[in-house]
Amino acid sequence: MVFSHPILRASAVAFALATPAFAQDATVNTVVATVGEQNITVGHVLDIKRLLPQQYQTIPDEVLFQGIVDQLVRQTLLSQSFEEQPAWIELSIENERRNLRSQIVMEQLEADATSPDAVQALYDERYTNGPAEQEYSAAHILVETEEKAKELIALLDGGADFGETAKAHSTGPSGPRGGDLGWFGQGQMVPPFEQAVMAMEAGAISAPVETQFGWHVIKLNEIRDVAAPAFEEVQGELAAELGQKAIEARLAELQANATVTRMDDGTVSPTVLSTVELTSAQ
Repeated sequence: MVFSHPILRASAVAFALATPAFAQDATVNTVVATVGEQNITVGHVLDIKRLLPQQYQTIPDEVLFQGIVDQLVRQTLLSQSFEEQPAWIELSIENERRNLRSQIVMEQLEADATSPDAVQALYDERYTNGPAEQEYSAAHILVETEEKAKELIALLDGGADFGETAKAHSTGPSGPRGGDLGWFGQGQMVPPFEQAVMAMEAGAISAPVETQFGWHVIKLNEIRDVAAPAFEEVQGELAAELGQKAIEARLAELQANATVTRMDDGTVSPTVLSTVELTSAQ
């Protein structure tokens, strides 16, 4: 829904002159307008306000109220002129009801799981009482075959300079700078590479390590502890993690106690997304 400020201001002036004390005794069931025999209530107005973009939430009530009422009246007039309702509208209503109900459940689960004490406890477990996270400084030489990687390891064992060897033989983008990868933390490299690095000691050179990019010879230069972030820096991230875990746990519980049958036997082809028209709903 889009409101223009001039229209809202004009509507608000007329409303304020006509009914200066209307809202004092209103409830969600109070009728604010009728279109034919159809009532528009305070509850309808409040629901529209709930869905407005954030920039409209700060508009003064005196301005916003009449704008919403006017919009609802226009929508009701157009809706009542609808002569033949497509069957898909009921499907859309079902989907919207399902979505709203699930959203309410998820919001409640998130609220229950993300109390200040719960978020603080996760922070303490991960950063205060848990082991310090580490970062790694490493370089690598990327080649196409394991045999080539072994040849280069033999050269390095014989005293060849790692950086110069990388410049001469590495096919990776870091080759021109001696294979230097800079500093990186857990989760920033592909798993086989990361696992090899985490098993090494500073100064060591790895055996050939295979990833989807080819074969790597890795040199671990240095390891350092990473200072724990301030609580405020990760508070939102930790709360989101707790909320997501609570939702997943509840879904697992519900699925374990429900009968869910998916037509995965070919009865319904995914091509229905392209071949069936929603307008054909009955």
